Amino acid sequence: MPTAAPGRTRLADIAAHAGVSTATVSRVLNGKSVVSAETRQAVLAALDVLGYERPHAPGARAAGLVGLVVPELTNPVFPAIAQAAESLLAQAGYTPLLCTQSPGGTTEDEYIESLGDHGVDGILFVSGLHADTTASRARYQHLRDRGIPVVLVGGYAPEVDAPQVSTDEPAASRLAVRHLVAQGHRRIGLALGPQRFIPSQRKRTGFVDALVDSGLASDAADASRHVVTTLYTVEGGQAAANELIESGHTALVCASDLMALGAIRAAHARGLRVPEDVSVVGYDDSPLMAFTNPPLTTVRQPVLSLCRVAVSMLLSEIRGERAPRAELLVEPELVVRGSTGAAPTPRTTTVRGEA
Repeated sequence: MPTAAPGRTRLADIAAHAGVSTATVSRVLNGKSVVSAETRQAVLAALDVLGYERPHAPGARAAGLVGLVVPELTNPVFPAIAQAAESLLAQAGYTPLLCTQSPGGTTEDEYIESLGDHGVDGILFVSGLHADTTASRARYQHLRDRGIPVVLVGGYAPEVDAPQVSTDEPAASRLAVRHLVAQGHRRIGLALGPQRFIPSQRKRTGFVDALVDSGLASDAADASRHVVTTLYTVEGGQAAANELIESGHTALVCASDLMALGAIRAAHARGLRVPEDVSVVGYDDSPLMAFTNPPLTTVRQPVLSLCRVAVSMLLSEIRGERAPRAELLVEPELVVRGSTGAAPTPRTTTVRGEA
């Protein structure tokens, strides 16, 4: 039980944060089974937020270890996914082993070897090498051949015998384009990451289809002229935006929120206002995007839903129940904020002496 400090009722603090009674908090801390799983999780979350150590029930033992392999954490959507997946795994009694990658750091294959040495019960891969069309997918099939359950998130490798789940990225691009078309924009560009990644290819497909369907391009080749490929970074978004703005685009669809922030930076550096002169749409709805200047309109990845599906499939595989092999797609959601608005009115020049 948390240690009480003079002048403060610790149980009351925890109860208030969790929205339950102090009696319920006491039951959770004492390991009483009469508390529902949902209520127990609310109390444990309150303990975490308030900085208390969780209670350890005598003889309690985790169900097992699960590897969670995610890309570098500079893109805030990946920490959000990792946090959601870790919480869901912990609720199921598993201890997640978080493996993050960075340039020059531990590789995905090195993590796979280490997780195998730790005897993990399964591995969840988020936007790993399975999302890179130039990388071999044999590493995942080798894990399956060894009997280690695997779930792939954010990329599609049909040759791997494993459950797979992604956000519907073509739908995300279509949502963004349709929103901008409704605002009167007719010159809409796409700032995209490297084409070798499956998410990039899918976003491009959705964008091209949406331009053609909206009558803003005659065919796919025509629509592709409005796509600039760069990197999934702020700097990449800035470079792509400069090129698209230079070629007359008044609205920019960006393949990540970081790229969108770079696009806004590019517009401001040119003395342009967002959204009065240029509208910008991001992708992910990363934490804090509602607090940028202006608040970012973006297509939200349903992080919690995505993780719930992925963790559920992995737990099924661990129990020996075969999860569906057809890729499951989770629907994105357009979140309209302050970075998009009506298309700018074309400026006219008045010559002196003319009426």
